[in-house]
Amino acid sequence: MLKVEHIGIAVASLAESVPLFEKLLNTPCYKREKVESEQVETAFFLQGDTKLELLEATGPDSAIAKFVAKKGVGLHHIAFEVADIEAEMQRLAGEGFTLLQDRPKVGADNKLICFLHPKDTNGVLVELCQERK
Repeated sequence: MLKVEHIGIAVASLAESVPLFEKLLNTPCYKREKVESEQVETAFFLQGDTKLELLEATGPDSAIAKFVAKKGVGLHHIAFEVADIEAEMQRLAGEGFTLLQDRPKVGADNKLICFLHPKDTNGVLVELCQERK
């Protein structure tokens, strides 16, 4: 793994949360994006070398909607950048981690992504991400 790529925060409303984080971080949201396949809308912030991703559900069956209904708003995942997502998925599966996808899928911010089951990572949802070429 190369670095922490971003920290994902589940929110109930981007309309309310984006201004809050703009005030908190004293920086504007630099990008918003809908990921239809995940039923989510994202908003990104960059603070120094740290990227934050706010995630709002756009459908009741999305993972974010289910997360917010069960646990409330808050920390959702931590994403690690990898050089070769398929090789890293194979390595981690070989180490006994449960992958939530068999193949990388397209995520926000021009990334290929895959999640690891939190039962194998001390309750933390871990995302692997690789820049799409």
